[in-house]
Amino acid sequence: MIRRPRRLRATKAIRNLVRETKLQKEDLIYPLFIVDGENIKREIPSMEGVYHFSVDMLEDEIKELVELGIEHVLLFGVPDDNKKDCCGSEAYNDNGALQQGIRKIKEVAPEMDVICDVCMCEYTSHGHCGILTEGGYVDNDKTLEYLSKIAVSYAKAGADMVAPSDMMDGRIGALRNALDENGYETVAIMAYSAKYASAFYGPFRDAANSAPAFGDRKTYQMDPANSDEAMVEADLDIEEGADIIMVKPALSYLDIIRRFKDNYDLPIAAYNVSGEYSMLKQAVKQGLLSEDAIYEAVMSIKRAGATIIITYFAKDLAKVIDMKK
Repeated sequence: MIRRPRRLRATKAIRNLVRETKLQKEDLIYPLFIVDGENIKREIPSMEGVYHFSVDMLEDEIKELVELGIEHVLLFGVPDDNKKDCCGSEAYNDNGALQQGIRKIKEVAPEMDVICDVCMCEYTSHGHCGILTEGGYVDNDKTLEYLSKIAVSYAKAGADMVAPSDMMDGRIGALRNALDENGYETVAIMAYSAKYASAFYGPFRDAANSAPAFGDRKTYQMDPANSDEAMVEADLDIEEGADIIMVKPALSYLDIIRRFKDNYDLPIAAYNVSGEYSMLKQAVKQGLLSEDAIYEAVMSIKRAGATIIITYFAKDLAKVIDMKK
């Protein structure tokens, strides 16, 4: 027997030496939900260990992230219902909760990389990701005007990067132009390039209070059956100036992550979404899986080709990564 692969599995030190894929804390982005009000740190019922924070309660959370070595956060604003309207105007309120949150984070941890999700579903009274026509269809080009205002407002507050998740045609070009025209050439864009109309978003809609009041989002989010279409979306986003392209969700779309990795030289992000998080959390809690399953699942996203992983497990993983060193 000439070759024995088990020789390179014989000890932990050897396994570490030849490990092909390594998950690092620098790869991780931690999502945060910022709400109106004061003195609020409220656990989201469908997402154990994930919280709503009012701006005044962010400091301890950010200090914990810094201590854990997590360098990136992705912010979502969750306004009170009485601040929602048909055009999501609270999203581009320069003194809105999310904008205040950006400033607070930069005050507490100036080096923290602050990324802001750009969408309208959390801010509109109808729960859709854009401006509606009289017939209830999302008006693509009208929506671009509002998304641009939102992105500029976040940049003005100090965001380092914006991440449009709306899936409107032409959104990357529109945001790039708006940011550049307002003097924010250094603010990067992470495009939700392949965002699928997935059933795995359920807990997030609880967290963001963003379920559509009618219909669904299948006229703008992608069909889960499609793979080639993801390449079309990525091509367009890159042409329009995206700095990072993303696949969302992650675990059910590892094949799309791999296609992106094989075809593009941009950083590839993947969003380990709320449904994926809650399923694993519950399986571990009920004793069906060990906690090692979390690390294994997120490692599969990295192995598929993602260079950046957005995950609610970021704090848990940071602790595990330290233990594995």
